[in-house]
Amino acid sequence: MKLPFSLFLALRYLKPKRTFISIITLVSVLGVTLGVTVLILVISVMTGFDRELQQKVMEFDAHILVTTDSILTNWRELVDKLHHTPGVVATAPYIQGPVIVEFQNRRLAPMIRGIDPAQEEKVIPLKKFIVLGKLDLDGDKTVLGVELAQKLGVTVGDKVTVYSPGNLSEILDKLKALDQKKGEAKSEAIDELREVVLPKELTVTGIFQTGQYMHDSEFLLVPIFIGQELYTLGDALHGITVRTVNPYDVARVKAEIERYLKPPEYAQTWIEMNKQWFDAVRLERTVMTFLLFFIVVVAAFGIMNTLITVTVQKRREIGIMKAVGATISQIMGVFLFQGIVVGVFGTLVGLGLGMTLIRFRNEFSQWLAHTLHIEIFPRAVYQFSEIPAQVVPVDVVKICIAAFCICAVAALIPAYFAARVDPVKALRYE
Repeated sequence: MKLPFSLFLALRYLKPKRTFISIITLVSVLGVTLGVTVLILVISVMTGFDRELQQKVMEFDAHILVTTDSILTNWRELVDKLHHTPGVVATAPYIQGPVIVEFQNRRLAPMIRGIDPAQEEKVIPLKKFIVLGKLDLDGDKTVLGVELAQKLGVTVGDKVTVYSPGNLSEILDKLKALDQKKGEAKSEAIDELREVVLPKELTVTGIFQTGQYMHDSEFLLVPIFIGQELYTLGDALHGITVRTVNPYDVARVKAEIERYLKPPEYAQTWIEMNKQWFDAVRLERTVMTFLLFFIVVVAAFGIMNTLITVTVQKRREIGIMKAVGATISQIMGVFLFQGIVVGVFGTLVGLGLGMTLIRFRNEFSQWLAHTLHIEIFPRAVYQFSEIPAQVVPVDVVKICIAAFCICAVAALIPAYFAARVDPVKALRYE
């Protein structure tokens, strides 16, 4: 096949006489390859991390939380309205707040979550997270997160003591009254105070593990009546959890729910509750993309440097070509095609290598851990059993097009100077 003059000459310049391929050309291609590979790999892993984090959050958190600044007293009427809201699948009542938990002189201050297991299971599949024991909350029983259980040193069958700060104001009032009493009146006041601060003893029936450190280390599941007793709520609640048909369409359902709410009642979506986490991951993804893109830019400068060198070396040949009638566009085309060829090969090889590394990312990570003892994705830190990754075709296309365009632009300056070579000056001393 007969190639155009500019492309034919560009390929000749890329291939020197003594070797199959120029070392300088190989370095230029490797620079583009490395940039494209790293960009595709990092962007895919960060996207996968974001999606995996969302999935884990959605599995343990309700899609929408309906709560208030105080307590919900008319919650049964509100639940009935929620069930008739388009997009709502199920609801469940809950009590949530800080407590003090004691076991064998070890004290921690986690959060209790009072639930009705039958209703909660329709909103959040709690049973799938149980790793030891079972989800049994009938009576004075509790289910702990795995990290919380390890800190306390408890296991299934142990009894933990729970103190609630819900009646703290009442305790302080009785302590003040105690100072003013004497004799039998003081003894009676002490007995009343003991009843107020009487702790709740709960039997551990199960341990759950969600994969999120905050949930596994901070939550203590109890029956809803225990939560109401600890916070002296009577029949009231702290809020209602809601499950929707589509977790990514919660904004519309939230708007429908807000029509039934009266201040200080309000609704929050799972996206709003975890906004800081998602924003942090997306910001990191954007920064990593920006920084790693400079690898491609550095590779482009390498291509530019190579073509400038070729322009100086081929000055006499450029003069001869212009003297015999080569046009400016043909001379520019020679060097533009060199940059384009390097960009195309580097981008294609980088694409193939990036997709291969994504496919075997976990095997490569295990090899590094076993051979070189380098843990690039610690499970204890990230709480994922393997490196997440999701290839978004649009992102891959953008990276490849951007890399190719940068390489083509990098070839413009050398091509411009080559086209401006004066044939008389180039051949004066020949």
